[in-house]
Amino acid sequence: MTSDVQIRRTSEYAATQRPATPVAERPARALRGLRMLTLGLAVLAAGIVVLWLAGRHAGDTATGLVWLGVILVVCGAGVLAGLTPVTPGRARVVQLFGRYRGTIRESGLQWVNPFTRRIVVSTRIRNQESAQAKVNDADGNPIEIAAVVVWQVSDTAKALYSVDDYVHFVAIQTETAVRRIASSYPYDSRGTGKLSLRDNADEITQRLSAELTDRVRPAGVQIIESRLTRLSYASEIAQAMLRQQQASAVVGARQRIVEGAVGMVQLALQRLEEEGVVELDEERKAAMVSNLLVVLCSEQATQQVVNTGTLYQ
Repeated sequence: MTSDVQIRRTSEYAATQRPATPVAERPARALRGLRMLTLGLAVLAAGIVVLWLAGRHAGDTATGLVWLGVILVVCGAGVLAGLTPVTPGRARVVQLFGRYRGTIRESGLQWVNPFTRRIVVSTRIRNQESAQAKVNDADGNPIEIAAVVVWQVSDTAKALYSVDDYVHFVAIQTETAVRRIASSYPYDSRGTGKLSLRDNADEITQRLSAELTDRVRPAGVQIIESRLTRLSYASEIAQAMLRQQQASAVVGARQRIVEGAVGMVQLALQRLEEEGVVELDEERKAAMVSNLLVVLCSEQATQQVVNTGTLYQ
């Protein structure tokens, strides 16, 4: 019995702690502003005329005209207070007594309930550049990385009510995503064929965009594009990594040279044998191969030596 009560209390507590259903954007009820502007001016002008006529009368008639004029002026001012200009690239979130009543995206002069609060939310495309961060990559090497993110508000209700400050929220999530991506991959693949930050920029940016999309979705923000703007080793290991890269480049270059030289030697021996220019035994072939490899693989110019004797002297 006690366990059933505890389970029921736990479920009730979980229900109270469960977040409310997020507000989604929907169009607000609005009328054409020009018509309401004409109506408001007409009512306001009628009220002023009635008040002017009240000054030309006396007694109960004047009192009635004054009340009528005041009512007309208040109604006209209320109608004019509901006019809401909406510029392109900016939406108006309509809020009545703390409750969300919809969003106006259509540009131009619109009219809504004059008692509502109309909050401006920019729907233009924005650039968000993250601060330069120092992170350890997947190999544990400290690197410096930064990124720029192009984003846009797609759901004004979520942007306004789901987070405190959606611009600050995007900035924090951008930095978090950049750090996570940087720590998930090595800076350089070093010939292993794995994804790396330096060699696979397109794949890394795609994964960064997907990571950011998941993180900023609760704020009603759409990620359009993301790019790495800075990627380098940290200053404390930059020289050591530069020497390592230079050594790897030298080894790779020497490997290509040796492969080319071996191919040229094979071709030379094959042409000599096919055309019957000279017949060489295995010892002289080895000597010829050695000489050709020295000439082809040497980094400095070689000097020619003329043999005035026979081939075997």
